[in-house]
Amino acid sequence: MKQLTHYNTNFKKHTFPITLVCDNVTNAPNIGSLFRISDAFGIEELILCGDGIILGRKMTKTSRATEKTVKYKINESATEVIEQLKNNGYQIISLEITSTSKPIHSFKFLKEKPIALIIGDENFGVSETLLNNSDAIIHIDMFGQNSSMNVVQATNIALYEITKQLL
Repeated sequence: MKQLTHYNTNFKKHTFPITLVCDNVTNAPNIGSLFRISDAFGIEELILCGDGIILGRKMTKTSRATEKTVKYKINESATEVIEQLKNNGYQIISLEITSTSKPIHSFKFLKEKPIALIIGDENFGVSETLLNNSDAIIHIDMFGQNSSMNVVQATNIALYEITKQLL
């Protein structure tokens, strides 16, 4: 057995109709990791929303240069972004634990419509306004005492499940 590298893997490049909308995710290493997983899961676009989004050295250290290949933009208003995507036929799905959210493993993603996946602020999650404008709210079942996980780890799990269903 030989460990593979970036240069000799057999993964087939594929782009999924998924736009990742980040609602006030501002931690530079988290942003870098989101670029990296956006590349890994072949999402169409990464949209960073909020004030003070900085794409500096801390971000690029974590992103491993994927910010050069992932299509992205920065917009102050996540609400405006979601309105535009909704008007363009996207299904708007928030990743958040709420009293009405559905477990991601039992949610069926529509293959006929592009997906806008909203992830939230590291401390406060997805804003109430965006939750109210979502077509669906999904969560990841957890079995410990904690009721949340890091935004990047949660996004990894969600993108894995979504792309698995869309293949």
